[in-house]
Amino acid sequence: MVVTVDVNLPEESELTVPEVNLSQATLMAGSFHLGKYCEAANNEFMLCRMEENDPLKCINEGKAVTACTMDFFHKVKRSCMKEFNQHANCIDKSSGDFSFRYCRKTQDVYDTCMLEKLNMERPDFGYFTEARVHDSKRPKPLPEPKTHYPDATPALPENAEKKPARFTSRLYWITE
Repeated sequence: MVVTVDVNLPEESELTVPEVNLSQATLMAGSFHLGKYCEAANNEFMLCRMEENDPLKCINEGKAVTACTMDFFHKVKRSCMKEFNQHANCIDKSSGDFSFRYCRKTQDVYDTCMLEKLNMERPDFGYFTEARVHDSKRPKPLPEPKTHYPDATPALPENAEKKPARFTSRLYWITE
């Protein structure tokens, strides 16, 4: 995106939101439940980014995603902190690539706690790959007017002299 005089950039106060300051293992431990919990906000943000093609127009949707993530982790901290920390610690310490396969027992304990205390069921395998229709409350953006640019390099006239090729044929499939 090229920034010109016509572009109005927002103030820093409009962009400042509390960050989700968590480690990779912590985010991975909560990723499945978080994805389902914040699905509507994430879909709205991604739809805005794809339709508007301008990140400045989607600042509020991005703030909603961050707020939803913060809300999710506050709920987990109040209800299932011990189980969640055990699962996140297992993911962090059990392998070099944050693999889930060594942590199925702590995952089961965490999933059970989430179901009992927060009524959040872990999504089925393949849940996030299923096609869905997102119903947005935002108005659909107007299509940008198509601008016609004339051809910058006009073709040679038909009667122009065409010299023979210097090294080989002009036809690329003939190699001699």
